[in-house]
Amino acid sequence: MLKLDLQTVPGYYQNYVRPVMDRPLAEALETSHTHLQNLLLSVDEHKGDFRYEPGKWSVKELICHMMDAERIFCYRALRFSRNDKTNLHGFDENTYAPEANAHARTLAQLARECKHLRTSTLDLFKSFTDEMLMRTGKANNTEISVLALGYIIAGHETHHRKVLQERYLSK
Repeated sequence: MLKLDLQTVPGYYQNYVRPVMDRPLAEALETSHTHLQNLLLSVDEHKGDFRYEPGKWSVKELICHMMDAERIFCYRALRFSRNDKTNLHGFDENTYAPEANAHARTLAQLARECKHLRTSTLDLFKSFTDEMLMRTGKANNTEISVLALGYIIAGHETHHRKVLQERYLSK
């Protein structure tokens, strides 16, 4: 099992990675997603439009944000694993969220899409060799490894699942 050195993870992402880096990457991805699926399947549809305060994303928008970020992190991982040294652009999640068409879909549809996405993410990361996982590239002018991107996906999801539980669903 490859171990992730937290010092190689850009500071902004370290809080995402810390809670999930104690296990193998595939297990971190599977476990974080199992917890999310269990949560999503327990949420009543009428809560999908809920915002815990004005100006915050709705439950559905937050789920779409999680999927957008996962897709972008996977794209970066794919490019870097293939030894692509192009500096990739960042993305502005605040401009993506309102464009995700979140409210035209049900929570059940979003949960199913999350499940399919994670299956694809797992397939991608399981296809990487140790050498590929250790490759790095630049995104938003910040160097990051393929391995770190995998842990960021698991940690980002874990972070937002906790936000859903604490700020959205406990109200």
